Amino acid sequence: MELKKIKHLHFVGIKGVGMTALALCAQDLGIKVTGSDLKEVFVTDEILEKRKIEWKVGFKKENLVGKPDLVIVTGAHQGLANPEAKASRKLGIKTITQGEAVGEFMKGKVGISTCGVGGKTTTAAMIATVLDKAGLKPSFAIGAGEIASLGVSGRYDKGNHFVAEADEYVASPGIDNRPKFIFQKPRVIVATNIEYDHPDVYPDLKAVLVAYKGFFEKIPDDGLLVACIDNQNIRRLLTEIKAPVQTYGFSREADWQIEKIYFSQEQTLFNLVHQGMAVEEIKLQVPGKYNVLNATAAFAVGTFLGIGAQKIKEGLKLFQGTRRRFELIGEVGGVRVYDDYAHHPIEIKSMLAAAKGWFPGKRIIAIFQPHTFSRTKAFFDQFARAFSQAEVVIFTDIYSSAREKPLKGINSRLLAQEAQKYHPRPIYLAGKGEVAEYLSENTKIGDIIITVGAGDIFLWHKEILKSLKS
Repeated sequence: MELKKIKHLHFVGIKGVGMTALALCAQDLGIKVTGSDLKEVFVTDEILEKRKIEWKVGFKKENLVGKPDLVIVTGAHQGLANPEAKASRKLGIKTITQGEAVGEFMKGKVGISTCGVGGKTTTAAMIATVLDKAGLKPSFAIGAGEIASLGVSGRYDKGNHFVAEADEYVASPGIDNRPKFIFQKPRVIVATNIEYDHPDVYPDLKAVLVAYKGFFEKIPDDGLLVACIDNQNIRRLLTEIKAPVQTYGFSREADWQIEKIYFSQEQTLFNLVHQGMAVEEIKLQVPGKYNVLNATAAFAVGTFLGIGAQKIKEGLKLFQGTRRRFELIGEVGGVRVYDDYAHHPIEIKSMLAAAKGWFPGKRIIAIFQPHTFSRTKAFFDQFARAFSQAEVVIFTDIYSSAREKPLKGINSRLLAQEAQKYHPRPIYLAGKGEVAEYLSENTKIGDIIITVGAGDIFLWHKEILKSLKS
């Protein structure tokens, strides 16, 4: 399939962050882009409107007006089982999944794929920013509403490189259970970490490791796996694959070893040692040890691609984060509100540790909206333990994915009760109204509020900020 021959591309579930990024790439290629999705507000609404990309509400045959040349579907809305996807195939329109589509856009470019349970979005955005700053005009498709340093989450440009997130979730649940990243053919893979996730499609950690191993084995002889050696599951896989590897991390065994981290005045500084040479005072505008790890991976990739250390440092200093990754939403009366997409216990712990590092002595109020019943069940105890760095933790009702049904005995009230074993002040508040009322009565100057989760909690900010004003 040659993308440049396609005149009209239709996205079923266009408002998903990964789908929107591809839609922007398609538009850059001069392709007519249409789509469909649910009515609810999403983080990509603004960029779709700005780029004048029209989409229809709901999924039905009538949305396929003009008979597109290609239809792309997402697993978030039943994948190939979506009624619109079924209709497109009956009409003889080629229909593929989002995972396949990323592979198609990457063809003809030097592919750079970032994978892992946490950090893949930020690392991909950092790499794209470094390449862009170096004047290499990269293409990229990254699952974030917006990347401040690049202006968009997806772009198809003249350069030789294509940067993409590589997701281990399946292409179309129940129909095509191959991991989405298997369709990519990158020269470079970054593996930030490997943990058990997506319990709705992976029975155990072993199955996850099998998926990642298959992906790593796609690296060509002139390619590179940039792997975080601090992660035990990655260490385990490194003994089983033959791909060219450079490791990074805090470990003394790392090829790219992190040294001397400083957090000061909402700035992060750190040093690297590689092959006996020191790279000093790398500056970041984002917090946390996990972002130091992400930046180190970007440094390794940039060096492999021939970019000088100074240029890489300039690119990393320019990076200001992405939507929904420790994003500053606003400040009212000396109280700051941040938002973070973290939805796995390990991600939550890392993010809260980062907040503590940037705001020493401040009270952290975490508002957690669990994402999916299956994930909440699989990590129930870990979620209960994950908020030790927050002085106050509020558990709100579970955000259910369209691909699953509620599970009996799994709810946030019980999660808050379980958290009492590990936290002095866990609170259950069902939704936005209750949370806003609580905050209006219980916040004080200097507090840091962080909304946490992969659901629709980002839509609560207007009411939260309003409650702080009162």
